[in-house]
Amino acid sequence: MHAVRLHAFGPAENLVPEEVEDPRPGPGQVRIAVRAAGVHLLDTAVREGIRGPLPELPELPTVPGREVAGVVDAAGGGTPETWLGRRVVAHLGFRPGGYAELAVTEADRLHDIPGNLDFAGAVAMIGTGRTAMGIVQFTDLGPGSVVLVPAAAGGIGTLLVQYARTAGATVIGLAGGPEKAARVAANGADLAVDYTEPGWPQRVRAHLGGRAATVVYDGVGGDVAREAVALLGPGGRHLVFGWSGRGLHDGAPYLVEGVSEQVLGPVMMNRTGGPDPVRTLELRALAEAAAGRLTPAVQRFPLAEAAAAHRALETRATVGKVVLEP
Repeated sequence: MHAVRLHAFGPAENLVPEEVEDPRPGPGQVRIAVRAAGVHLLDTAVREGIRGPLPELPELPTVPGREVAGVVDAAGGGTPETWLGRRVVAHLGFRPGGYAELAVTEADRLHDIPGNLDFAGAVAMIGTGRTAMGIVQFTDLGPGSVVLVPAAAGGIGTLLVQYARTAGATVIGLAGGPEKAARVAANGADLAVDYTEPGWPQRVRAHLGGRAATVVYDGVGGDVAREAVALLGPGGRHLVFGWSGRGLHDGAPYLVEGVSEQVLGPVMMNRTGGPDPVRTLELRALAEAAAGRLTPAVQRFPLAEAAAAHRALETRATVGKVVLEP
């Protein structure tokens, strides 16, 4: 099969398309003929040799990628053959292998893809969608809410804008550059602002006419977060789920005591509760997409251009969820 492998940690150019042996599913596993594989910012950090939140770095050489969607084409021993031929999506967990034409995973990780979702959209919902569902559970949005979403043109930001609008909130979407801001406006934000323009907070204040923001959903950090937090009123909340503006390894995001709350990792899982909080959030995300309430944005790259996809993601030149297609 064709796959993209990493033989040495380092720059994006180290991602090399190769022919490798087809994987075989073991007991309780299935093999997926991959139609779409997700690319995550964490993938770029691991490629450089930065472990981040993972328990350990993968052994090299490795096939990166932890989110896949496709059609089940083989089942291992003890796996129900009823999975064969079904359109499925799965998060592979800490074991990579997604940047390939074939991927193996445990059958209990599988989800059927709703009929209104294509493979790329399913990959977006299993990764960014589940994160968005985890983030919004920390807020109770309604018509009185005023929500600021930095990086509103990104994969998670796109879904947060849609969710907040459906809840009746006033939504201010921030994005870097006029093209991204236009996409945010088309996605339904009440106001779309290019945060690379000087004085953008004044534009937000003028639009709100004396109202203050009640929530900032922040995956950016840095100066954008600092200026967004300044727009919060008394009792406002700054929910932090990343700091892409500073990179995964450039220190902490912008935080204000008594206002900011980091909601990823164990905090999100504890809030979700239940015996399998990750699967719970995945099911919620797919259900929202199936009902038409959330529609993921996707930017596609051919599998062989994984290095280009990484470079685009690292330089924040992408819109929506980045997906590789064999």
